[in-house]
Amino acid sequence: TPLGIRFFSFDAEKGFSLNGKPTKIYGVCLHHDNGALGAVENIHAVRRKLTLLKEMGANAIRMSHNPHSLEMMQLCDEMGFIVQDEAFDVWKKPKVKNDAHKEWDAWYKRDLEDLILRDRNYPSVMMWSIGNEIREQFDSTGIAITRELAQIVKNLDTTRPITSALTENVPEKNFIYQSGALDLLGFNYKHEDYKEFPARFKGQKIIASETVSALETRGHYDQPSDVVKAWPVKYGEKFDGNADWTVSAYDNVKSFWGSTHEESWKAIKNSDFIAGTFVWTGFDYIGEPDPYPFPARSSYFGIIDLAGLPKDVYYMYQSEWAKKPVLHIFPHWNWQKDQEVDVWAYYNNADEVELFLNGKSLGKKSKQNDDLHISWRVKFEPGTIKAISRKEGKVVLEKEIHTAGEASKIDLKVNKSTLKNDTYDLVYVTVSIVDKDGNLLPNANDLINFEVTGGGKLVGVDNGYQANLDSFKANSCKLFNGKCIAIIQSNGKKENIQLKASTVNGMSATVIVKVE
Repeated sequence: TPLGIRFFSFDAEKGFSLNGKPTKIYGVCLHHDNGALGAVENIHAVRRKLTLLKEMGANAIRMSHNPHSLEMMQLCDEMGFIVQDEAFDVWKKPKVKNDAHKEWDAWYKRDLEDLILRDRNYPSVMMWSIGNEIREQFDSTGIAITRELAQIVKNLDTTRPITSALTENVPEKNFIYQSGALDLLGFNYKHEDYKEFPARFKGQKIIASETVSALETRGHYDQPSDVVKAWPVKYGEKFDGNADWTVSAYDNVKSFWGSTHEESWKAIKNSDFIAGTFVWTGFDYIGEPDPYPFPARSSYFGIIDLAGLPKDVYYMYQSEWAKKPVLHIFPHWNWQKDQEVDVWAYYNNADEVELFLNGKSLGKKSKQNDDLHISWRVKFEPGTIKAISRKEGKVVLEKEIHTAGEASKIDLKVNKSTLKNDTYDLVYVTVSIVDKDGNLLPNANDLINFEVTGGGKLVGVDNGYQANLDSFKANSCKLFNGKCIAIIQSNGKKENIQLKASTVNGMSATVIVKVE
């Protein structure tokens, strides 16, 4: 058993500390699936997910809403993530007709004991969650069940606090809270109520166990961006969505029960007593395609899309959570002549950002009060949009986006250059079409055909579009907003792998992956 040593504490006023150092929990909720690979687990797919999250600045994972794989637990240990290990999404009362409530009486004790016994030696686990949005919180049956589940946990492990993700934050209405058995109160959404919690739950330790539920489609930008919308405003109500089942990536569309990313993070950032957050969700996942019906088939909640390609809000979190300097401007710069386009910038480690269009300054801007982004409304003209961040007058970072010209070539980028000859290892290839100067064509939707030879096989393709009904197992994939991915797995031959990507109009490119 690998050994890890750490100590931590939760405090009702100061939040969370790890190894004696005050630490905000920068967390995300994760579903179990690996996008185009489906529910099959693979440690290389998990490592890619966690690497992307770590580069964003995340330091914690909530295992929503069931035990996750041994591979996930192992990598959370190795990569230094704080884990909320969660057992159940329902108890005896159902959420839907055929959910796990049918098996509750026969299995709850065995399932919970097995989880604690399996995971108690993982040092990354720092919270046991006994439930998510459990229906018993609304009546007195919640008291006895909460106490019983908490005792099952404490019979096997007394070193970690017990929590549950609650939706009712009025004490006299929440019977799970009234059980007195929770060491750490988890609350989902309703960030506007946080300011009342110290008085409402006096002396209690609190974490934001699920937040946000904002909606975005990677690379899609509706103009203007300065109005926040709920799609729909309330359950079952019609809303004016987009005909192509997209949602703008400006972080200005949210679910009716949730918030934008910025709204929730500002509330948590400014509340020392809240130990941290778990954003819903780190990645898009298969199912729950709110706000749209079929043919939408995967979620819009992710900071990163189903293919593992970051949405723009990724860089908002990076500017807040990561230590490295960040400057990210968006959207792309291919629009109609004189169209008004909102240009946003996420940045840190700087006092101001100056924006230029074809060399002409559009002015300097700084974040005011607790703002998390700045923006300019720009009348489009082809060329170059450029941002420069400065601190005390010195340049920190520069970023440019160019108007893309005609398609010139296929660009292939691999996440690693060598693959083990073990029939298991994976390499992810990001595919895009660029112009002669290497600029991404942001609206490209070409069909890319794949051919793999040598020591690998194609095991998945995806483009992150939530209403894409093409097979994840096809030998081709349409670009969506300029990008898609191909996933190659070792096939046991000790031969270098060649991936050829081509279009019907004659463009092609190849990449070689060394097999060891």
